[in-house]
Amino acid sequence: MAKRIEVNGESRTAEVDPAMPLAVFLRDELELRGTKIGCGNGECGACTVLMDGRAVCSCLVPVGRARGRCIQTVESLGDPSDLHPIQRKLVERGAFQCWFCASGVIMSVVALLNENKNPNNAEIRSALQGNLCRCSGYVKLLESVEEIVREGLYER
Repeated sequence: MAKRIEVNGESRTAEVDPAMPLAVFLRDELELRGTKIGCGNGECGACTVLMDGRAVCSCLVPVGRARGRCIQTVESLGDPSDLHPIQRKLVERGAFQCWFCASGVIMSVVALLNENKNPNNAEIRSALQGNLCRCSGYVKLLESVEEIVREGLYER
């Protein structure tokens, strides 16, 4: 059955099984490989995207449930030659080592800042609790997000 989904502001249609995980659809059908698949069961957050502005683990969302919804992936934010301010700050601060989890973390930060322009440390920690990073230790990541907030670098 054909599915029409808005992804990164563009209407997309594909013939896929409605039970296919959204993460697989994004990566394999639309070739948007910024969304990573880590655990495949919603534990690591590497596949986090925004669905109607809310952070979701796309490995848990059947593509059929995304029909008629607005999906935003990390590709909507910037590209290597023109990084989004969130991406730029994370690079500058060395927030990650391997960067596998970065797209999911970034999308969680975007969801947070869309809701709350001035989150405190506890709110930042809460927003990121679904994102597992095995190499960063989180300190530079948390400091980076606090700087983004303090410097007003994020605009919706």
